[in-house]
Amino acid sequence: MKGVILAGGNGTRLQPLTFVGSKQLVPVYDKPMIYYPLSVLMLAGVDEILIVCRPSELSLFRELFGDGKKLGLRIDYAAQQEPRGIADALNVGADHIRGEECALILGDNLFHGANLPSTLRRSARKLRGCVLFGHQVADPEHFGVAEVDKRGGLVSIEEKPRHPRSNLAIPGLYFFDGGVADIAKELRPSARGELEITDVLRAYLEEDRADLVWLGRGVTWLDTGTHETLLDAGRFVRDVQHRQGTRLGCVEEIAMYMGFIGTDDCYALGAEMGNSPYGHYVMERARSFDVGMPPTDFLESM
Repeated sequence: MKGVILAGGNGTRLQPLTFVGSKQLVPVYDKPMIYYPLSVLMLAGVDEILIVCRPSELSLFRELFGDGKKLGLRIDYAAQQEPRGIADALNVGADHIRGEECALILGDNLFHGANLPSTLRRSARKLRGCVLFGHQVADPEHFGVAEVDKRGGLVSIEEKPRHPRSNLAIPGLYFFDGGVADIAKELRPSARGELEITDVLRAYLEEDRADLVWLGRGVTWLDTGTHETLLDAGRFVRDVQHRQGTRLGCVEEIAMYMGFIGTDDCYALGAEMGNSPYGHYVMERARSFDVGMPPTDFLESM
């Protein structure tokens, strides 16, 4: 499965923070925002990833991740000339996807919770068209909303409805089969001039090939696109890390436990940041790999 992170957009809701840089490079507590969606793809087993961003920010992401080799990944980059909606990332990334299954995640979404990695991998294995995820929220009118029947089957999808038919919001994480680029190519812009991801999801739903997976109460989902939600996310990350002694979205640690890199590689990455608490943490996790938490337990705690 290929991965696509949409890190484009103008970040207008976060101005002036985003006047001179990408929203997805703004820190969420102790690491850039993009670490969190990247970690989700890694936990799902994805190691070939495309970052879609504004042309002016390509060099910034390249400086941060390079070609991804240090994390045992292959990371490529593509420019989105102007914000044209979430589904446009599938058009920009068509050469990367190349007819293979893919996972698309928004660069400002944060997920954390028990059993999340196994849920992602199980959903990827059972993919028969597209998988979208459902998360209960108090204000569904601000999101794409999934309507389900009594058995939990997906019935309809609405984008920011005035009168939502359920409180199941659709987070910015989607799994697609190899035909998604062809579907995206045929989309017409909405009244807002954007290519809507809900139109892609509806195309699968009309063919009865769209499955909804409930993330459940044990999973936290945060959209960090406003000042308030960015602050909430930072506090959430800080609180979890301080209480559990772990670090959310630590891509170096995840790369080691997923087998993308070895313990020596992980330790070296930590040593490069040795003057920071984050770097010390990465080195310590590499040192304790053989005697610490078993990989399966680790992966279910993320």
